[in-house]
Amino acid sequence: GEGSTEEMRAKLNEAWGIVATENYGMSELIGPGVSGECLAFKGMHINEDHFIAEIIDPNTLEVLPEGSVGELVITPITKEGLPLIRYRTKDITRLDTTPCDCGRTSVRMAKITGRTDDMLIIGGVNVFPSQIEGVLLGIKGIGSNYQIRVLKKGYLDRIEIDVEVVNQDLLVSVTLLDQLYKEIESKLHTILGIHAGIHLVEPKSLVRSEGKAKRVIDLRSENQ
Repeated sequence: GEGSTEEMRAKLNEAWGIVATENYGMSELIGPGVSGECLAFKGMHINEDHFIAEIIDPNTLEVLPEGSVGELVITPITKEGLPLIRYRTKDITRLDTTPCDCGRTSVRMAKITGRTDDMLIIGGVNVFPSQIEGVLLGIKGIGSNYQIRVLKKGYLDRIEIDVEVVNQDLLVSVTLLDQLYKEIESKLHTILGIHAGIHLVEPKSLVRSEGKAKRVIDLRSENQ
C-alpha cells in the first residue's frame, strides 16, 4: 500500500477515532514487519534481529553516512529459501541510531518521502509527488484526489496539477476560488521551489482507481 502524509494521518485519526502508526514492509522481504512506529512518533523501529538496513546513493551505490537521505537497501538475515543481499527497495528515507524517546535503541527509519522511480526532475529540481500531496492535504476546501501532469512547453518542463474542490461555497464564488488558487500556488512554490500550474476542478471529476492511485502522468514525450 501507499505511505501516508501527516495530513492524511490526521484525517484518519479524526474520521475513525484511532491513533494511526506507520508500518513498513515489502512482499519480497517479509510483507509487513520490516519496521514499525511507536507512540513517540520519531520514526519506524527496524526489526534488527531480522534485517540490516543501509542508505545508499541511488546513482553511485555508495553507502551514505548516518542521517543522510538516500535509497533504503535491506539485507534479511533470517529469511529462508530466497536470500537477498542489499536489496534495493527504491524507497527514499534516512536512518537514525540515536535512542528513541520510548526507550528502544533499535535503528529507526524516517517516513518514506518518495521513490527513486517516482522522482520527477523539473528544471533541474527534484520533485516528489509526496511533497505535493503533503501541501494539498493541508489546505481546506479541496479533496484528497488530485492528478499531476508533466508537460514540455518548448524546451522547458512544467508541472500542472488538477485539484478537486469539495467545498460547495467555494464553487459558487469567483473571489474565494481565486484565493484558493493563490494559496495552493504559493504553498507549492514554497515547498517545491518551482511554479506549478493549478487547475481547480469539480468534485469527483478525476478518475478513481483501485489499489495504488496513478497520480502522475508524464506527457513530455508526447509534447516534443
